[in-house]
Amino acid sequence: MTRRRPVGAEVTGDGVHFRVWAPHADAVAVVVEDPARELVLAREDGGYASGLVAGIGAGARYRLRCGGQLLPDPASRFQPAGPFGPSQVVDPGAFAWTDAAWRGLPAHRHVVYELHVGTFTRAGTFAAAQRHLPYLAELGVTTVELMPVAGWDGAYNWGYDGVNLFAPSHAYGEPDDLRRFVDAAHARGLAVVLDVVYNHLGPSGNFLPAFGPYFLRDRTDWGDALDFARPAVRELFVANAQHWIDEYHLDGLRLDAVHAIRDASDPHILEELVAAARLAAPHRTLWIVAEDERQDATLLRTYGLDAVWNDDFHHAARVAATGVADGYLAAYRGTARELAAAVGHGFLYQGQPYPWPRERRGTATGGLARTRFVHFLENHDQVAHLMFGERLAELVDPATLRALTALLLLSPSVPMLFQGQESGSRRPFEFFCAHTGELAAAVRRGRRELAAQFAHLGTPEAQAARRDPCARATFEACILDEDERDVSGEAVAFHRDLLHLRRDDPAFTSDAIDTAALGDHVVVVRYPHRLLLANLGPMLRRAFVAEPLLAPHGDGDGDGAWRTLFSTEDPRYGGHGTPAPLTRDGLALPARSTVVLAAT
Repeated sequence: MTRRRPVGAEVTGDGVHFRVWAPHADAVAVVVEDPARELVLAREDGGYASGLVAGIGAGARYRLRCGGQLLPDPASRFQPAGPFGPSQVVDPGAFAWTDAAWRGLPAHRHVVYELHVGTFTRAGTFAAAQRHLPYLAELGVTTVELMPVAGWDGAYNWGYDGVNLFAPSHAYGEPDDLRRFVDAAHARGLAVVLDVVYNHLGPSGNFLPAFGPYFLRDRTDWGDALDFARPAVRELFVANAQHWIDEYHLDGLRLDAVHAIRDASDPHILEELVAAARLAAPHRTLWIVAEDERQDATLLRTYGLDAVWNDDFHHAARVAATGVADGYLAAYRGTARELAAAVGHGFLYQGQPYPWPRERRGTATGGLARTRFVHFLENHDQVAHLMFGERLAELVDPATLRALTALLLLSPSVPMLFQGQESGSRRPFEFFCAHTGELAAAVRRGRRELAAQFAHLGTPEAQAARRDPCARATFEACILDEDERDVSGEAVAFHRDLLHLRRDDPAFTSDAIDTAALGDHVVVVRYPHRLLLANLGPMLRRAFVAEPLLAPHGDGDGDGAWRTLFSTEDPRYGGHGTPAPLTRDGLALPARSTVVLAAT
């Protein structure tokens, strides 16, 4: 028979066809709950087993009898009671999509908004998040990036402990709720990208070892690595990537921590995943991005990914904003030179020695477009790992934060906001999960060890002050206040105006830029017909500067002068006004401000 995917339960005209890779089991059977029936699956070559159960369809609940255990399907499309309950048959072809005209976004149009479904709203569901899509579209966001939604054990979780790879978590709703979210996003002109975890599975509810040798005896920081040298394991994860794109109309994937993926195959599993995902949506432009601690440009040059997260920009900006250069931030000084280099070239470290850990970091980025790098001031990891989960709005003075935000949102690299950042939310974001017993103890120990690398967080007093990552109160403290999403609010208006400027003025997404640093605090970005000056220092900068990047001649059709187009010190945003930044006497920039000039 013809199947959509190589494994899982698929609805046919006669019933439901099941297929699973289970070389560890002598026999595999499907056990259907209602009407109660059991079918021993026929063995195939290569360790597979398959069979058709007639007379059932979408909604049927079942388990697989494998090695004497009743287990969920490794490719289950839904686990209505979580990973220890039965699987449910889902027919993805039954959903009535309305997005036939949607074609995705070109690379330079992406403005990413990362959100965690469980804390983005009080209800913590796909349906509740969907109601805020008009707000995000009006803000100027173009791409919603969902933190992982694949099912995990427990009532709340970041999502990186997923064990039901094909099944959206029942905590967030049903599969069609996610489809409705994506369909509604496309109707608003918003792309949707999903964070997926292909370097490990969660520690509770992972039944893959009962079916076959899916894992290596090689641990990552979070669990056993997958054995991608085995064709059936590769097939499962390639199918998973395709299913998110095909069955949910997603516009791309964010691949978590690819440095922890172990694979020496040719082609590498990432190359195969990316190519297969694109085949699943030949009429849509996909955007596939990776997180990679190594900052390896091979991902872009060879494996076919569209972009990578650039931690260097974040780390330099974070040090500039807070003055804290500790732990993995110790290699950064937060100077204008670092920020100008990150804006202009992507990775700041391109093979230089790196003190944390003591090895070389990064690879050369020459010839790569700036849209191949995702920049941010906050993301889920960085907010949670540094300090006590506080947001920058709580740690940094408003003027400095506005100045850095303008540099982020008007740089040609793909900018990303973390949920609540645009409203100046002070709700913390810390690591949380619902594990208990020995697992909870291991989580607490791991969080203490991570914090211990920072001198200011590793003290007994600081460790005692941290919230318990396994307490429900920690999860609830992270839930955003939906009332902060006021489009007329000062912080929201500031972000909206910047994003609309980026959207409406092609200069700010042009790759034809030059960057420079003036002293330790002033970053200069020169675009076609535009000039950005960011003074991150504590003093009004007054100087005569013979800097070619500041010369407006040849940019405009008028008298060769500049006019102020945008200032983070505009009183509308809580600032104190901006004098003419370029005069006959040289440069005059208010402290902690970013000014954008247009050629007249």
